[in-house]
Amino acid sequence: MASSYDSYTQNRELSWLQFNKRVLDEACDDSVPLYERLKFISIFTSNLDEFFMVRVGSLTDLALVAPTAMDNKSHLTPQEQLDLVYDAVRPLIQQRDAVYAQVMASLAERGVVERRCADLTDEESEHMDQLFETAIRPFLSPVVVDPRHPFPHLENKKLYIAVLLCDAETCRLGLVGIPSQVPAFVPLPSSAGFVRIEQIVLAKVGALYNEREIVDCCIMAVTRNADLTEDEEKFDDEDLDYRKFMSQLLRKRNRLNPVRLEIQGNACNDLRDMVLDRLGLGVEQTYVCQTPLVLDSVYSLEGRIPADMRAELCYVPFSPRSSAVFSKDRSITEQIKESDKMLFFPYDSIDPFLTLLKESASDPAVVSIKITLYRLASNSRIASILCDAAENGKEVTVLVELRARFDEKNNIGWSERLEEAGCCILYGPDSYKCHSKVCLITRMEEGRAVQITQVGTGNYNEKTSKIYSDLSFFTADPAIGWDAVAFFQNMLVGNLQGQYHKMLVAPSNMHQKLCELIEQQTKLGSQGSISIKCNSLTERSVIDALVRASRAGVRIRMNIRGICCLRPGIPRVTANISVRSVVGRFLEHARIYCFGQGQQARVYIGSADLMTRNLRRRVEVLVPILDEQVKAGLQEYLELIFADTLKARLLQPDGSYVPVLPSAGSSTAEGVAVSAAASPQGFSVQAWCMDHPLLCPAVPEQERQEGQGLGQEASPGHDSDVAWGQSQGAACALGPGDAEGLGQDGMADRGGKGGLLRVIRRLLGLRG
Repeated sequence: MASSYDSYTQNRELSWLQFNKRVLDEACDDSVPLYERLKFISIFTSNLDEFFMVRVGSLTDLALVAPTAMDNKSHLTPQEQLDLVYDAVRPLIQQRDAVYAQVMASLAERGVVERRCADLTDEESEHMDQLFETAIRPFLSPVVVDPRHPFPHLENKKLYIAVLLCDAETCRLGLVGIPSQVPAFVPLPSSAGFVRIEQIVLAKVGALYNEREIVDCCIMAVTRNADLTEDEEKFDDEDLDYRKFMSQLLRKRNRLNPVRLEIQGNACNDLRDMVLDRLGLGVEQTYVCQTPLVLDSVYSLEGRIPADMRAELCYVPFSPRSSAVFSKDRSITEQIKESDKMLFFPYDSIDPFLTLLKESASDPAVVSIKITLYRLASNSRIASILCDAAENGKEVTVLVELRARFDEKNNIGWSERLEEAGCCILYGPDSYKCHSKVCLITRMEEGRAVQITQVGTGNYNEKTSKIYSDLSFFTADPAIGWDAVAFFQNMLVGNLQGQYHKMLVAPSNMHQKLCELIEQQTKLGSQGSISIKCNSLTERSVIDALVRASRAGVRIRMNIRGICCLRPGIPRVTANISVRSVVGRFLEHARIYCFGQGQQARVYIGSADLMTRNLRRRVEVLVPILDEQVKAGLQEYLELIFADTLKARLLQPDGSYVPVLPSAGSSTAEGVAVSAAASPQGFSVQAWCMDHPLLCPAVPEQERQEGQGLGQEASPGHDSDVAWGQSQGAACALGPGDAEGLGQDGMADRGGKGGLLRVIRRLLGLRG
């Protein structure tokens, strides 16, 4: 029985594994195109790799240095958490094996065939033998571990063939690294079939160890702790080159301690134990599977899909539309000065922001551009424009966060290029990652400074703007502008406790202000309302504040894509809290915080999740949405995401998630009765947003006609960068029992047009 200590909270790591299971569930969804299901398996795998490298790596370290430390939400020690994680991962690996086999079998029926060497024809085997001798074998370096040849360093997530070699006297361990110089798979001539490079080396390993008997062999990979924690004392040295130090730190990542051994196939215990002994790992840290251990190559398989099969196997191509909030024929700057604007990625194009930067880079009235950069695209147009601005004589200040995990190398390279172009480069404050997304453009007009401020929920990254659901807010509000001025001035001098009038900034005032906003709603009791969309909730004090609000009768709705350490629906405790998660084609990444209802609501967007690290150990910014039209658009969007029944999952009191299914006998937009059991289709917020611009002024009535575009396929186009999930069109099949969260509160009627809510309610078959 749960104690009062953790009666309404759950462990962070186990909650994250539930999130990754929801990713894997997309791969299990028969309504998702086959090739997109394969991508979801790859995403699940890379997510799990990073989880072991970072979270399991951190817990492993903590178990050594603070073995009795307890998590404040589950009251578990580091080792207890690790034991639960090890056990929780095993059924996920089994589920992945099953769905991978199913997907590959279905793809094989359509001409995309993954072959094993043993199944090749004589002609194909001859081709593979020749290729092995000429293009693979020259890159192989087989090793036998013995007194003269010590156990080599095994690189993080690199594939190896492990071999048990025996002769009359002894058994030895052999290792062959799979070379990175050759492609991940080899296409077979005259077919859409392919063979993975590790399978070729596995089949030919006998040719590399011809003097010993091979008793057993398998494909394996080691996962290493990648949680690089910089030595804070080093930052007290004024002569330290921080960029050089981070470069040196990165080189340590591949040599950190192992935390997991993966084996593909069925290795005998002797071979497995020999490897584990050398790595210092236990059996509980070993995972045996049938799925390939590295699946990054699935994205390159698209070229192997027959042209006549792509419409069936892939999602309909989608390209971001030109935003309706900006006119292409007028200056972006002037339009922002007239009224606040909002872009909604990936549905809107990032082009207006790029145009704003281009205008500012050459506008004589612009004095300076200041921006925070966390994750840049490898070929960043944003960074190139900043370089142009500096070369044009603008004062360009760029706060680059070199500690953005797994993007450190890219950020180091861009910081060097920006500095060479004349930009003033600074790095995140000691011990605090700068995760905020703020851009400040200062103009001189009629002898006074005028600010254009942009605040976003996602990175300044052209690639992710096409696959992440994010918001980008633009304003010429003087109060917000002066807060942005103070923000950059504080960052330049390392002041983390600056004073701000409108913006919420961590670690200065954000945590306190958010708790105060929750408390204000708590005082309203059943008249209070809180709607939150974010990626994770782990901060204990915020969880406790939400529980107090729930006990007071406040209605709390949260869409939390990833970790949620709060357990909703517990009688008399969290009964007034509902939590859902949407996982679909696009990665839900926007953070929206809405306190109250209607025009009186206080709405914020920005970079911060409700995590301890965001509120206490990072530099984050939330900006208030003061423009009534933009605010109404965000409130409409919240209603839509809480109405999703196709991709949403509901968090249960026990920490599990269940699908949101339409009620039996509910009606589609055309009024046709549909049985939920007979049709898995429902309402998808992502499908809706692909066809309906939300955050724009006075949308014509015809764009809001009942059912128009709902669940229809996206407009033609091609985006080769899209890697997150898939897009499912769906007819609306909601019934009254599934309309949780829909109501007139918080919805604005735009210009007498009737508002989006009325359309939704008609689609749902509701009155009023």
